[in-house]
Amino acid sequence: MLEFASQIASKINISRKQVEAVLQLFSEAATVPFIARYRKDMTGGLDEVQILLIQDEAKFCKEFAERKAFIEKSITEQGKMTDYLQGKINVATTLAELEDIYLPYKSKRKTKAQTARENGLEPLALLMLEQTAVDISIEAEKYINEKIKTVDEALQGARDIISETVNEDVNLRAKLRKLFEDKASLQSKVLTDKETEGVKYKDYFDFSEPIHKVPSHRILAVLRGFLEGFLRMAISPVEEDALEILEKEYVKALTPSTEHVKKAIRDAYRRLLQPSLESEFRTALKQKADEDAINVFAENLRQLLLSSPLGSKRILAIDPGYRSGCKVVCLDEKGELKKTDLIYVHENNRMMDSEYKIRSLVKEFNIEVFAIGDGTAGRETEQFIKKINLGLPVFMVNEDGASVYSASETAREEFPDYDVTVRGSVSIGRRLMDPLAELVKIDPKSIGVGQYQHDVNAFRLKERLDQTVVSCVNSVGVNLNTASKHLLSYVSGIGGSLAENIVKYRNELGGFTGREQLLKVPRLGGKAYEQCAGFLRIKESANPLDASSVHPEAYSLVEKMAADLGIDVKTMIGSEDILKKIEPGKYVTEHFGELTIRDILNELKKPGLDPRSELEQFEFANIYKIEDVQVGMIVPGSVTNLTRFGAFIDIGVKQDGLVHVSEIAHKYITDPGEALKLGQKVNVKILEVDVVRKRIALSIKQTEEAPGKSLKSGVRSEKFDRKTKETAEMSVDDALSLLKKKFGK
Repeated sequence: MLEFASQIASKINISRKQVEAVLQLFSEAATVPFIARYRKDMTGGLDEVQILLIQDEAKFCKEFAERKAFIEKSITEQGKMTDYLQGKINVATTLAELEDIYLPYKSKRKTKAQTARENGLEPLALLMLEQTAVDISIEAEKYINEKIKTVDEALQGARDIISETVNEDVNLRAKLRKLFEDKASLQSKVLTDKETEGVKYKDYFDFSEPIHKVPSHRILAVLRGFLEGFLRMAISPVEEDALEILEKEYVKALTPSTEHVKKAIRDAYRRLLQPSLESEFRTALKQKADEDAINVFAENLRQLLLSSPLGSKRILAIDPGYRSGCKVVCLDEKGELKKTDLIYVHENNRMMDSEYKIRSLVKEFNIEVFAIGDGTAGRETEQFIKKINLGLPVFMVNEDGASVYSASETAREEFPDYDVTVRGSVSIGRRLMDPLAELVKIDPKSIGVGQYQHDVNAFRLKERLDQTVVSCVNSVGVNLNTASKHLLSYVSGIGGSLAENIVKYRNELGGFTGREQLLKVPRLGGKAYEQCAGFLRIKESANPLDASSVHPEAYSLVEKMAADLGIDVKTMIGSEDILKKIEPGKYVTEHFGELTIRDILNELKKPGLDPRSELEQFEFANIYKIEDVQVGMIVPGSVTNLTRFGAFIDIGVKQDGLVHVSEIAHKYITDPGEALKLGQKVNVKILEVDVVRKRIALSIKQTEEAPGKSLKSGVRSEKFDRKTKETAEMSVDDALSLLKKKFGK
């Protein structure tokens, strides 16, 4: 990979030395989190995003080099490689350029042009292209034989050869590609008699937008409508503009041959060039839209995984239900299941018994907190618990994905003797305790924090989401003595099989007392230890550094710092006054640079600090169903999902409302992520309620005073700039469709 360093550095504007350092570390099996955290001096302080970018570019360079080598070999084996052709291949920088060069040499099904050449019509085609004053029809008579019966057949064959020649002209394809980039539009129309069945795509029944402007969610919506058989779609510029480019190159005079050449050019464009470039741009647009949607999902997932944890508390968790009752579980501080029960809070004749059970469980297990799933009957269950008035905090917990976990192999392995309802309740309680540790057990696609996740490239989505989970797990750190094998599997350098070995060895050992014991875990060698050790915490260790993110390779450095100060390491840790006395430059060596030393000193100030914020209690307004919601109300809510067109807000009535991007802030924004974060608490104004379709339109900005204006005045500006208007109009169908999809269940 090192041979690609210059190319990558130039493309992503990172120095070659930094790129080479990252590529070298990758070749030594270093992981992204390890490089970002413990090899800053080698990379010049590159972060995870930059390192992943280098990784992606290196992958592209490798694929490009492999394709280039294949094309060179193929053309050479055909005996058609020339210095000119090799030069063209050498200067190509994109796969599209390579494929254009290779097109004439590519094996393909027999074409009209190949048949015409076999019938001896190539000289006629060349004469036609010269566009001399000769009567081309008379010349065509010379080619009539057993296979060519008429003059028209001869002329048609010659035109077929010209069409293929035009199609395979590398320079012309490059010019047309530029025309598509600058002026092509994505167009869609409803198919005949599909208006009613495909009504959810109504916004795209007669749609057109330049491809360089169309947002990703529209691209995916049109593609979905096309694939489902409701829409016809096309990607093309104005045909006359394309023909003008082609004719400028091939039309040389006004002779009897000219009209034939023009006809061949038109055929080349309509039959060969336009479909080929449309397919190329459809793929490119899909990739761009996929990447955008995947970025949204990955960022939402990151925020969800890094949600505030409650921490080690004794929890009574409830998975609410109506007819089947509410499944109750009691968990200790470690999340271990201690007791299960069933209560009915929606039947008057059973409520006293249910209250007695709750009071008894709280007393028996010294419960500190209630966790209630926010799904069906969640708010009613919350009401019931609060009326008991036990003085304990009550948290509503997002239960998206809990049912997926309950039925999973992971859940069956953890709780083989319990049914899915118990597993779901445990997941709700543990998710409150530590969202990251519990959510890693669920396929990220099932958590419900993306847009169009079922339409994007599944492999790329999984790759990015896995990268996100790995990043989050390693940024927080993992307690080696309590972590599940699922959480451990995401730690740098470990993976599934080593995680199982660690858990087995931990059970045999009774718990790790030092990081160095990891080296005794079967199949966990020196390289794996190097990669994982700094991300694993042992609070019970005699060495206080084992509970920090200081890597074992730097223990001797920290001990030297303490010795120079005449104190022990334990005394130095946590004392900012003592740590301020240390001069980083004094300890710079070949192995430890200043960036690493400063990281170590910052960690020693607050060792093992969880980067996640503290959990705050939140209460919804006194509304419980959509019928309670009235236009004009201002109520509190929590952000549950961010898309490119808006934010979904839970206001406590089972159906999330939508704040369109134009209603988030008084200033112009194109991405809700510019102003909001997942889990953020906001006040929203109810703009519209559709009880039948279970849809609620909300506004955040109308609850806030606009710059220079007072809310009391009731003045609301209706003036939008053009871009804001486009944004406001762009995704009504997308938004409503997603609402339906999310709550249709």
